[in-house]
Amino acid sequence: MPSVDALIELEGVEGAFKFSPKGELIEFKVGPDSDLTESVLDLLGHLCVANMSIATMQARGWETMTGMKGFYPINGFTLVGFAWTAVTSDEYGVVMPNGNVDYEAAYAALGT
Repeated sequence: MPSVDALIELEGVEGAFKFSPKGELIEFKVGPDSDLTESVLDLLGHLCVANMSIATMQARGWETMTGMKGFYPINGFTLVGFAWTAVTSDEYGVVMPNGNVDYEAAYAALGT
């Protein structure tokens, strides 16, 4: 299981956070030069929960309607914004600037 302390140490990570199943921010750390705030990470946690729920509904629907398997369960979510990318899995996430994103390292650290 990841920890916020370990996630913030990944190369290129500006913020690491843990959120509840409802999206509330539980714990976070930001890098010394980061513009990320507690309120931004709290909103991001809610966004991640909402999007993982929608993706889960779509995956289950696809499997049910087509008979194809392997789309459910949804284990992670990536959001690419204008300046940052957020990579999440279960209840942890990291935020990296778009020019310095290592998706494989992020998902490995998140345990997916």
